[in-house]
Amino acid sequence: MFLFIIIIILLIVAAGVKIVPQSKAVVIEKLGAYDRTMKMGLNYKIPIIERVANTVSLKEIVKDFAPSPVITKDNVTMQIDTVVYYQITDPKLYTYGVENPINAIENLTATTLRNIIGELELDETLTSRDIINSKMRSILDEATDPWGIKVNRVEVKNIIPPKDIQEAMEKQMRAERERRESILRAEGEKKAAILLAEGEKESTILRADAKKEAQIREAEGKAKALLTIKEAEATGLKLIKDAKIDDNVLKLKSYEALVNVANGQSNTIIVPSDLQNLVSAGTVIKETLKK
Repeated sequence: MFLFIIIIILLIVAAGVKIVPQSKAVVIEKLGAYDRTMKMGLNYKIPIIERVANTVSLKEIVKDFAPSPVITKDNVTMQIDTVVYYQITDPKLYTYGVENPINAIENLTATTLRNIIGELELDETLTSRDIINSKMRSILDEATDPWGIKVNRVEVKNIIPPKDIQEAMEKQMRAERERRESILRAEGEKKAAILLAEGEKESTILRADAKKEAQIREAEGKAKALLTIKEAEATGLKLIKDAKIDDNVLKLKSYEALVNVANGQSNTIIVPSDLQNLVSAGTVIKETLKK
């Protein structure tokens, strides 16, 4: 019997051992009233007298709420769904601060979103997500402090306007895209025309420069050729002058030319200007033929 009592006592004591895992917190009540919050590690609660009121996660929690209807300043009804990132910072306040904290956050998010969107027009709503997110985070974080909750971030996930508004927006976007496409096409054609004109201009300039250069080279060539001829003639005359050739040598060279003509097939007859020269030329030619 004594052994049985010891076993029961040991079982009761063992039942009071509580191991709290990391990133968890356990709220303990003693005789129905809050007593303490157990942290990570080995803990002990008195059986029967103390009980676990709540076990909460200290990790950041992501909650995606369903779309809720909101009305903009210009009376357009749309559906907006949000994502809230929050973290429990005080397990006691989270346990006793509000009934069903998740539902409370969802309702608070919906009412805050309606208030913010009600001050914005449709176009502002579609282009001001960062402003909406910032305002909602600030309001929700302040409102959830008494619940032991810290709102780290709020994101507007989807903004769904009415179908007719969507169709009008799609038409507007399509028209804007077509306008931009027309502008880009016109700019491309303009640039192409400018490049073509610049190419033709450069080609014309290059052809003119080439023609000019060719004419200059041709003129320079002719000038050099003429200069070379004149220099050769001057050199020849200088050589003749330096050789001191007399009239007899010149006549002999003339006679040699006549002999070459006579030996050839030419029918041309060369007549000296005076008779004496003719006779002398004939005698010289005759003597030359005899040889």
